[in-house]
Amino acid sequence: MPRFWKLCAPMLALLAAPALAQEAAEAPPPLSADAPRVALDTSAGRIVVAVETDKAPVTANNFLRYVDRGKLDGTRFYRVVKVQDRFGFVQFGVNGEGSRILPPIAHEPTSETGLSHFDGTLSIARLDPGTARGEFLIMLGDQRPTFDANPEREYEPLGNAAFGRVVEGMDVVLAIFDAPVSPDKTVRGAFKGQVPEAAVTIRRAHRLQP
Repeated sequence: MPRFWKLCAPMLALLAAPALAQEAAEAPPPLSADAPRVALDTSAGRIVVAVETDKAPVTANNFLRYVDRGKLDGTRFYRVVKVQDRFGFVQFGVNGEGSRILPPIAHEPTSETGLSHFDGTLSIARLDPGTARGEFLIMLGDQRPTFDANPEREYEPLGNAAFGRVVEGMDVVLAIFDAPVSPDKTVRGAFKGQVPEAAVTIRRAHRLQP
């Protein structure tokens, strides 16, 4: 599948998903009791996420390596995909900065982990399976139809790898999501119309004590 289609196919499905997601809305399952917590102290406020190291060990521990090595300090929320009010996702991470990038990881589909892309889910961006590194997504709204694995789906049947959830600061995530985007800015030629006018910076990402 061409790179352009890999970037656009999930977005086409996302456009069709709001009504289905609203009809199928349900509460996400409880988080693992011992799921590590990570604080993202941003220029817009604090976001706290719990990462499922038991259910999605490869993806969750990859995120923790970026946190523990300071790779996310000074990075930004650089992409907002807004389909409608409180429905879409925001993206943050190393944004291709070579000195921050760690090796790619194996793909953990939701069909294997048992996790799903509910509202507030933390997931990882990728191109082909096994290419994910340090670009992360936070879901706004129930995105299971688009981002979960689905073997019957023609495009990207393996979906994205969910590995955690926001437990504090969804108001901050929503503020990032609702902030103005530029009609002209891109990220290395991509994401036109999805780049914030004023990107929110992650000043520090760090683990919280249990």
